[in-house]
Amino acid sequence: MDMNFSDHELERYSRHILLSQVGAIGQARIRGAAVLVVGGGGLGAPLLQQLAASGIGRIGIMDDDRVDLSNLQRQVLYGADDIGEFKVEAAAKRLKALNPLITLQPHPVRATGKTLDALVPQYDLVCDGTDNVATRLAVSDACVRHGRSLVSGAIQGFSGQLAVFRPQKGGPCYRCLFPEAAQTETPDCGMSGVLGAATGVMGSLMAVEVMREVIGLEGTDQTRVSLWDALSGTMDSFVLKRDPACQFHHDERIPG
Repeated sequence: MDMNFSDHELERYSRHILLSQVGAIGQARIRGAAVLVVGGGGLGAPLLQQLAASGIGRIGIMDDDRVDLSNLQRQVLYGADDIGEFKVEAAAKRLKALNPLITLQPHPVRATGKTLDALVPQYDLVCDGTDNVATRLAVSDACVRHGRSLVSGAIQGFSGQLAVFRPQKGGPCYRCLFPEAAQTETPDCGMSGVLGAATGVMGSLMAVEVMREVIGLEGTDQTRVSLWDALSGTMDSFVLKRDPACQFHHDERIPG
């Protein structure tokens, strides 16, 4: 692990380094981490900003969508000048301006089993901020196949959900949480609406979970599902165990 920091880095990340739970070792781990963010929308936009500002050394952005006027109500990473541009390109440009010390890798492709199998092994950790069940299943399945932790976030209306899955440690996967997910579909925010500020909260919470994983903070040995209600201002959580009926772990794992 490279523990050498420039004067610029020491000043930029000083508030992290001052924390006893992070320190120079934790910041070095952050700098050495490679994180793939699937979805550059309502959750991905604030998540990417926090990861870039924190100093994650290499960030991949996977999204085949372009910036639209309706995105700007909640996807605060983008501006009116970005309309029509690929989100991954606009995001990389703005994140590089935020922190020129990091590496941004735009992937303007749709998340499918094939594209995920090509990209997931290149990163240490995966984040899913997409808004449809089929993609969430595909991302989760790829993380199971390649043994990667998955920080999963979702939001609809005023409600948010957050979980970290660690299939490589024998933990549950997304299918364990929603065993019937393949037979159901939830409306995206274009149909049901979403509170813009709520996406910022959930995206930032996802970033916190990334930091916990990368630094190796306490409490990362179990899968806790958190449910946040912006209307009541409350958050509940429960520990999720692996579903013994879920055979996907055994059937799909790629040795490596």
